[in-house]
Amino acid sequence: MAKSRKEAESEVRSWGFNHVFTWTDSPNAHYPPHKHSGTTTHLILNGSIIFTYPNDPDATKETIGPGARWDVDAKKVHEVWVGKEGCTYVIGE
Repeated sequence: MAKSRKEAESEVRSWGFNHVFTWTDSPNAHYPPHKHSGTTTHLILNGSIIFTYPNDPDATKETIGPGARWDVDAKKVHEVWVGKEGCTYVIGE
């Protein structure tokens, strides 16, 4: 059974993230290469995202879906595409 939003947000807080919120992207949304000042995590509730680290010499795209956790190191450049069904995920910063 899928986690509720409240359960998922509590889980992300338990990983040590103080700023936690749930975000929903529309189908096929795209985030061009960018970075954040601090480490971030993403816990996928439904839908999927595809991500890559475009500055890596062997950059590949990886798709993740419900239940997956994706951590991004501080200042790590990443690019994201949202799947055709959209995506809802909990973000921890």
